[in-house]
Formats: sequence, structure tokens, C-alpha cells
Amino acid sequence: MTIQLQHLSPTKYGLALHTTTRELGLAISNFAGGTRSHVWYLDRELSSHLHQYLIEFIQPQTWADLAFIAVAKGPGGFTGTRIGVVTARTLGQQLGIPVFAVSNLAAVAWSQILSQQAERSESLKEAVIAVQMPAQRGQVFGGIYQPSPNASGLDVLLPDIAIAPEVWQEKLANYNNRYQLVEATSGLAATVTSVLQLAYLDWQKEMRPHWSEALPFYGQHPVDI
Repeated sequence: MTIQLQHLSPTKYGLALHTTTRELGLAISNFAGGTRSHVWYLDRELSSHLHQYLIEFIQPQTWADLAFIAVAKGPGGFTGTRIGVVTARTLGQQLGIPVFAVSNLAAVAWSQILSQQAERSESLKEAVIAVQMPAQRGQVFGGIYQPSPNASGLDVLLPDIAIAPEVWQEKLANYNNRYQLVEATSGLAATVTSVLQLAYLDWQKEMRPHWSEALPFYGQHPVDI
């Protein structure tokens, strides 16, 4: 089946937010050469400064120029993840535009794939990418992905899950070493460009998720049990 792709007008942009760590990542693009991104380390000041940074970053574009919002939905810090998703939902509701909630682990996988493509000057391979990230209570977050045919996005082989390390290793063993394991431990906000790209790939497939569908993925209850 051939996927019919729809492209943004050069005057329309996608905006992505990444707030799940102590860094703020923002990216904006019309996917026709006009792309900007930046990462700030804000620590506990993220919640109080997010909106000001967002207002300044979007210029010279305006809110009316946005065709969709993308947001990193986690896993990550509880407060930061919630702030980012709430902000994206609010913008989507007020502007009447779609909101794409993108997995942190998927964004890491996509960044890895693009990095390898650039280094080797090759087309995207159908390698299995397993991404793991530290979690609380002795667990890890894990997700397994594979490039979709024709570089049209990612296929999810194992949805993001909080899992015991030994069980995670068992799941990886099922792939008979035909996977690349990526550790997501730092610099996650820099993958905001991948969050934006993955959302755009879905936009091209005419997906238009309502803002109310954008939900955070915490993976674990924020309070120790």
C-alpha cells in the first residue's frame, strides 16, 4: 500500500517541546529549510520560565503560523513531563491544531537511526533499536523500535514499559542479538528535533490527533509504594 503524504505549506510550522528532564528543548520547522532548535538547562526553574522562553523562541513566527504541536510525553521526571504535556494540550486547544505526543524512547531511537544514516551516508536500515533508560525502584524503562518502510517513521515492536532488568534482558534475547541497544541517560532534551520529525512524519500520513489525546507516560507511580 502506498502512503499518500501531505506536506506543510512553507508558511506553516510545527513546534516541539521537550520538558521531561531538567533541560528545556524547543524546536520549530516548516520542513522546507526553516528549522531552529535550542536547549536550555533550567533545573527547577523550568516550570516558571517555560512560557517566557517559548514566547521568545517562537519569534519571528507567530502562534497563527503553527500547524501542529509535538511534545515529549515521557518517560521522564513527573513534574517536567506533566508541564510539557499540559502546555502542549493548552496550545492545541486554544489554536485548534493537532497535538502529537511522542515517546522519549522513540525520539532517542530515531536520533540514533538518523545519526547512523549520516555517518554512513546510507539509507535507513531496518535494524531493531532497543532503548533503555534508568527508572526508579530497581527497574528500567525499555522500548523496542524499527524503522518503517520508506523511512516513514518507526514501527513499535515493544511499547515503552517499566520493567525489571532481568525481564528486559529476556525480551532482548528474543531478538537473537539482531538489535542495537541505546542507553538514554543524558541529553534527552536535544532529541526535541526527533520529537518534531516523528510528529511531522505522522502529519504527512494525515494523522490529526486531537489535543485531548495527548497524555503523559510516567511509567511508574511518582510516589514510592
